Amino acid sequence: MAAPLSDGDRRKQISVRGIAGLGDVAEVRKSFNRHLHFTLVKDRNVATPRDYYFALAHTVRDHLVGRWIRTQQHYYERDPKRIYYLSLEFYMGRTLQNTMVNLGLQNACDEAIYQLGLDLEELEEIEEDAGLGNGGLGRLAACFLDSMATLGLAAYGYGIRYEFGIFNQKIVDGWQVEEADDWLRYGNPWEKARPEYMLPVHFYGRVDHTPEGVKWIDTQVVLAMPYDTPVPGYKNNTVNTMRLWSAKAPNDFNLQEFNMGDYIEAVLDRNLAENISRVLYPNDNFFEGKELRLKQEYFVVAATLQDIIRRFKSSKFGCRDPVRTCFETFPDKVAIQLNDTHPALSIPELMRILVDVEKVDWDKAWEITKRTCAYTNHTVLPEALERWPVSMFEKLLPRHLEIIYALNQMHLDRVAALYPGDIDRLRRMSVIEEGDCKRINMAHLCVIGSHAVNGVARIHSDIVKNSVFKDFYELEPEKFQNKTNGITPRRWLLLCNPGLADIIAEKIGEGFITDLSQLKKLLDFINNETFIRDVAKVKQENKLKFAAYLEEQYKVKINPSSMFDVQVKRIHEYKRQLLNCLHAITLYNRIRSNPSKSFVPRTIMIGGKAAPGYHMAKMIIKLITSIGEVVNNDPYVGDKLKVIFLENYRVSLAEKVIPAADLSQQISTAGTEASGTGNMKFMVNGALTIGTMDGANVEMAEEAGEENLFIFGMRVEDVEALDRKGYNAREYYERLPELRQAVDQISSGFFSPRDPGCFKDVVNMLMYHDRFKVFADYEAYIKCQGQVDQLFMDPREWTKKVIRNIACSGKFSSDRTITEYAREIWGAEPSATKIPPPNLPRD
Repeated sequence: MAAPLSDGDRRKQISVRGIAGLGDVAEVRKSFNRHLHFTLVKDRNVATPRDYYFALAHTVRDHLVGRWIRTQQHYYERDPKRIYYLSLEFYMGRTLQNTMVNLGLQNACDEAIYQLGLDLEELEEIEEDAGLGNGGLGRLAACFLDSMATLGLAAYGYGIRYEFGIFNQKIVDGWQVEEADDWLRYGNPWEKARPEYMLPVHFYGRVDHTPEGVKWIDTQVVLAMPYDTPVPGYKNNTVNTMRLWSAKAPNDFNLQEFNMGDYIEAVLDRNLAENISRVLYPNDNFFEGKELRLKQEYFVVAATLQDIIRRFKSSKFGCRDPVRTCFETFPDKVAIQLNDTHPALSIPELMRILVDVEKVDWDKAWEITKRTCAYTNHTVLPEALERWPVSMFEKLLPRHLEIIYALNQMHLDRVAALYPGDIDRLRRMSVIEEGDCKRINMAHLCVIGSHAVNGVARIHSDIVKNSVFKDFYELEPEKFQNKTNGITPRRWLLLCNPGLADIIAEKIGEGFITDLSQLKKLLDFINNETFIRDVAKVKQENKLKFAAYLEEQYKVKINPSSMFDVQVKRIHEYKRQLLNCLHAITLYNRIRSNPSKSFVPRTIMIGGKAAPGYHMAKMIIKLITSIGEVVNNDPYVGDKLKVIFLENYRVSLAEKVIPAADLSQQISTAGTEASGTGNMKFMVNGALTIGTMDGANVEMAEEAGEENLFIFGMRVEDVEALDRKGYNAREYYERLPELRQAVDQISSGFFSPRDPGCFKDVVNMLMYHDRFKVFADYEAYIKCQGQVDQLFMDPREWTKKVIRNIACSGKFSSDRTITEYAREIWGAEPSATKIPPPNLPRD
């Protein structure tokens, strides 16, 4: 990392972090020493850095607990409508610094730790990322939790406590190698096990239709053990809960079958039940129809719905009748948001509980279910849509299959009545897809079972209405909404870029932290020379710090005055890392053919994980590393161009690279990236964007002015026109000499001399079956990159554009997004009131 700050610099760095009172500092030191004393076991009197980290984590946690208890008490007494955000992924990253920021403790901790002769940043680096997500969808859930707490909503995140999160990525000989992410190895100071709320979840078995009603019997039981993690709002004393379920075998698991047989075998078989929460499936935007994954999806849904109903029944104003069967008010007290189709089983499960267990009339139950549930769609890629085989359902969840059939029949009857004789429409709209293998279309189930369906950026929501769910939109247009994604400014500005946050606060005050639209006030300073200089200086400091980090961690030396050109995201053909590669090769060829010409120096950084089973994505990583091998070791190139693959991209690495970036690459084929959120993080952190008119890029260009982004390439209409005409990659290959040269170099083994045929699959895909039309945008992209170079040579004009981008990024706060969900979907109102802190009497 960068050199430690001098005393003077440390004391200057206080504006946004708040000034630490001497009492706070003394209290933190005392608490830290107490925790350290009890952490150190009697046979160990030398503390390790990890001991120091845990002592600090427990010290900070102590400040959360009183607020956490008080918040939950506050909800119990006032009985607000509760929001349940169901997601199979929560990509939380590290917790320590975020908690200090949101509790306003960062300066007190920094000072106390400094007085103890330790370095806070070093301790922060010891914490493992909670990598319980793949990418955008899981990170969005994490940002939403932060915003819901900051907005004072009575919200709960529900998911799975995976023992192993997203794999750690190692690069060996240029190839990705996966390593298990044993993130709980040293324990997790932020979670609290709640065995008193353990719940049973049933699988398999059979359905018995009796005069008393339907019974699901002879099931196998797995127990769901909840672990609670506090979610603090920003300086409002609200602390919400993320509850993650862990699978546990019941004590009699398999012993019935074995009774006189092999007791040891039976106990070992407990692993089969506990495997449910063992590992996160590492696919992003891809459906893998494995039984274990379906079990995970039902596990989280079944445990969560029991918990929701328990809380509804026991709440002060929940229900007045003695047997608690009055579910009329359920949708007024409960909102369930489905983060993609992964928790879609909430719909048939809620129906099963209402009808089979609580004996609610079927039609009434269906009305309650629809009014309670809402569905967020995250992708339009067909390979990502969940389509489960009916045969798997029949075995694993027989009652749910019956319920889905009945719901589908009701739905199709309605469609048939409205569109008599339109058999094709019935086929298109059915929840059950007929064919060789009958499947359940989970997206269709979500649409019919929800009162609101939303996309995650305006262009995506339009595609959802006009193409993916066109028939459903014609049936119920009022259901469909847009909720453009956002990011939390606490983690993605305050925490990761304190230098920038400070100079912003100096100019416009601290209000922007909870109302990011206030960044608009920076428009007044676009021509302010001091501010221009300060913004450029903060960026240069961030670049120096990141360059030092790369050198220390990966032994790569980069030129900190070069343009930091960054593309970090999951590796996927639709995200077109290959287009970036073609640009890198083109630049390399231009430098080689004219070494004496002056070039704008660039460091191209590409980072991201490939799903372990995604061959093409792994080849793309190998191509990037191979280009780097050649470019970075060519003496003719020198400092003018470097190509770096950022290993093991994750939340904590994003927090370092994003504030250091000059250029953000958002170059998916128009119509394929639902929204993107990395794009927003770069914008608020002072990088300029080169991108297509896709996802939220469209709205970013609208907010900042298209001339303040580098927009290039086909629009959705152009892509559709090209599809109708037929995309022919060879046409571009033959017409564009620089493209042909680059492709020939990849193909001939120029970048893989020891294995000349290494990239034949990549070239074959690009030439003959590229769904994402890389070559079609190559020419416009190269030209646009030329404009980037031109502007970068004028630092003042570049920085003015940066300031305008920051000033126009306010819309992309997740606080705005969540406010819209609350008002337009959940029927709840954000509250600005502060709960009194634990040291003050309750009102």
